[in-house]
Amino acid sequence: MTNNITISISKDKIAELPTVIYEGYISLIDTEKEAKHAIEYLKTQPLLGFDTETKPMFRKGKPNKVSLVQISTDRRSFLFRVNKLGFIDELKDLLEDESVMKVGLSLKDDYGALRRLGDFNPGGFIDLQAYVKNFGIIDNSLQRIYAIVFGGRISKSQRLSNWEAPELSQSQMAYASIDSWSCLQLYRHLSAGLFDPATSQYIVEPQENQ
Repeated sequence: MTNNITISISKDKIAELPTVIYEGYISLIDTEKEAKHAIEYLKTQPLLGFDTETKPMFRKGKPNKVSLVQISTDRRSFLFRVNKLGFIDELKDLLEDESVMKVGLSLKDDYGALRRLGDFNPGGFIDLQAYVKNFGIIDNSLQRIYAIVFGGRISKSQRLSNWEAPELSQSQMAYASIDSWSCLQLYRHLSAGLFDPATSQYIVEPQENQ
């Protein structure tokens, strides 16, 4: 942990990094039976990665509801198509369970989106955006944080794709999986003391830090 080091990475530096490839197993969940089975398994895990996707809006109006909830372990990613399933009680219970720790980024946005589906009181969450500040990292985006810690570039090419398409593409599923999985990997790495801010190549010199 550090109080006197500031770390940030530029877009140009990110562009030079190798693209992150998700190599885990992906389970696309669009039936209640599949969801209940997956959630039983996820409740046995001590730490999970979390994210959501929402169909983008290209015109002003009423915000779209969450399309996808992604929950990852180290080797598996579960993609819950809540636009088809709804915010079922079992999924809501998992996200409210204080005993199952879940790591995400910019969680306030996710909470707000999920509350548009119904009553929701999140429990057991860790927000990476706040946590990385303990290591001098001032960047807020997942792409930038991952680049600083692991030296890889998370592609954002699918971010504005249609998350309510009848069938999700392999590229969409991989993108969604990486987002939740990388939150888990970052927290594990940082909390284990495996990132030394003092040796980062992205330290901002005092005169550059505004």
